Amino acid sequence: MTPEQVWRWSQALHRHGFRRSARILKFVNYMLFRAILPPQAQTGRGLRLGHLGLGVVVHPNVTIGADVTIWHHVTISATTWVGSDVRITIEDGVTIGAGSIIVGRHNESLVLGRRCSVGAGSVVTQSIESGAVVVGNPARPIR
Repeated sequence: MTPEQVWRWSQALHRHGFRRSARILKFVNYMLFRAILPPQAQTGRGLRLGHLGLGVVVHPNVTIGADVTIWHHVTISATTWVGSDVRITIEDGVTIGAGSIIVGRHNESLVLGRRCSVGAGSVVTQSIESGAVVVGNPARPIR
């Protein structure tokens, strides 16, 4: 059993109206992997959480595309309330390095473009173009 599997099960339960069961699986994910993975978040196929997703925190207003890799101790947070139109969107093929923080400015959406990479320990506060590699605090493109 992996955190990705438990997350997908909780998302399926949430979609079908079994909200309490979905919350229980979210808690199971936290207890087993110390990852906060809300069933309201949307994920594409091929999601990979490196090192069993240890310490990964995701806001419910996050959409994650296909073939995305998120390493351990990553925080992806929207500075808004759950269910608002403000979203963090991670497009297909993105890699997010260990210890990175992705946080949108207050009530602003943020997009990580296709196949971009976020270096370990980076702090991303604004959208990133497709194919870019960003590092640092604040994150800046290096190519």
